Amino acid sequence: MSTRRGSRPSGGASRLATGAGALVALTVLAYLPALRGGFIWDDDLHVTQNQLLRTWQGLVDIWLTPGAILQYYPLTHTSWWVQYHLWGLAPLGYHLVNVLLHGVSAAVLWRVLRRLAVPGAWMAAAVFALHPVQVESVAWVTELKNVQSGFFYLLALLGFLRWGLADDEEPASGRRIYALSFLSFACAVLSKSVTCTLPAAVALILWWKRGRLAPGQVVALVPLAAVSVAAGVLTGWWERHYVGAAGEDWALSLPERCLVAGRALWFYAAKLVWPFELAFTYRRWALEPHAWWPWLFPLGAVAVVVALAALRRRLGPAPLVAALYFSGTLGPALGFVDVYPMRYSFVADHFQYLASIGVITLLVAAGTVTTERILPTARWPLGGVLLASLGVLVWHQASVYETPEALWRATLAKTPSAWMAHNNLGLLLQGEGRLEEAAEHYREAVRIRPAYREALYNLGNVLATEGRLAEAEAQYERALALDDGFAAAHNNLGNVLVMEGKVEEGKRHYRRALEINPGYADARRNLTVADEWRSGAPSDR
Repeated sequence: MSTRRGSRPSGGASRLATGAGALVALTVLAYLPALRGGFIWDDDLHVTQNQLLRTWQGLVDIWLTPGAILQYYPLTHTSWWVQYHLWGLAPLGYHLVNVLLHGVSAAVLWRVLRRLAVPGAWMAAAVFALHPVQVESVAWVTELKNVQSGFFYLLALLGFLRWGLADDEEPASGRRIYALSFLSFACAVLSKSVTCTLPAAVALILWWKRGRLAPGQVVALVPLAAVSVAAGVLTGWWERHYVGAAGEDWALSLPERCLVAGRALWFYAAKLVWPFELAFTYRRWALEPHAWWPWLFPLGAVAVVVALAALRRRLGPAPLVAALYFSGTLGPALGFVDVYPMRYSFVADHFQYLASIGVITLLVAAGTVTTERILPTARWPLGGVLLASLGVLVWHQASVYETPEALWRATLAKTPSAWMAHNNLGLLLQGEGRLEEAAEHYREAVRIRPAYREALYNLGNVLATEGRLAEAEAQYERALALDDGFAAAHNNLGNVLVMEGKVEEGKRHYRRALEINPGYADARRNLTVADEWRSGAPSDR
């Protein structure tokens, strides 16, 4: 079917509104458990304890002060700033925005697929909306980054396709569409830089639908490519200097990164086909570049692309385009760029939020064509069963994100080796006064990851609270053996030493904490108290 304006798939404004409304309604219905959720991990850094959201000066700092925000996604933080001034720290508003953005993005995706004359376009958009791998992006307030950037990405894609595929556009109209699309792309990148893959996606789709890229289109894509490169370089630098993506966990050789990329591609594709055993944190793979079997993953991925290219005349270009879109859009999350979550795992559900569109669309389109040939009357009943099943899975998965404790316990049920989940659950239990349970999780975290300085420090805090000073001292010293620049561990070790009567040793650790962090108020106060020590104990903060 032609993609020219005059021959787009028929359907009036009423049909479009009904289809889009149905996508949004299905999304809201499936995500009702998320609307009951609270704030979870990292939501404190971005929202609940983010002082930048409180003032006008904070809004200026979001955009202009390097390091003021954890990641330089200023438009996302601006959205949180606006939301804070609308409903404060009531979590319902934040969750509702995420859910609605996801539903509207599905509606925009439907328009994109209709313009491309993809079979089963509405069903593909509905599967995107209701696929369980998207729950992490939608039910987690922090991942407004994903759903907001995804909305602008799809809006920009729709505009660029209208600009690139409609030969009968007036020149002035084409320029306006291009300008609005470029603005949407800029908004996407300023919401989350992973959307920098859009120019490659646009070029790929134009090649698919036209068989080539016109010289004018190549030139027009150059500014987009420049923005993409700048965003990628800035994000890589920011992750290292402000987020902390540097050190042993990121010291991977090129062969190791290729192994990560190959295995990740198969992991993500498998989760799309079989969306079960989803977890907030997956096990971080051990890399064995000298073994033969891990190389089957990257070599297999390359073999699939080569086979699809070789069979392009028989199968058509769509499977190749879907595979290239999937792998290319996943590119920033395949391990070649250091990002902080690589400390815990090489994969995460929210990394494939946009990339999933390629596989989902291909599978739904293939299913639609096959069903119409074999059982044409069963197309919508089968589709209904599929969407109902996905909706149930989304409902169940979204309930995991209602509370931090539910999230960490569900994570450990799926990934018992998730040392970060053990530590974070321990912090929750410790805050509730359940010290023995907290200590058990800290010990398990250290057993899994002996070099986990934070868990050692937290275990020391529990032991100190229980009055087991010698044991607490040992944990703090283990943490400092791993990282002598751990100011909080120096401070709390100083507290324990002072309580044990080793005042001079304690003062030495307070001074070391102040060398590391001259603004460390608790360490300065504790040093003052130790100088005047008579009785009692200093602060352990």
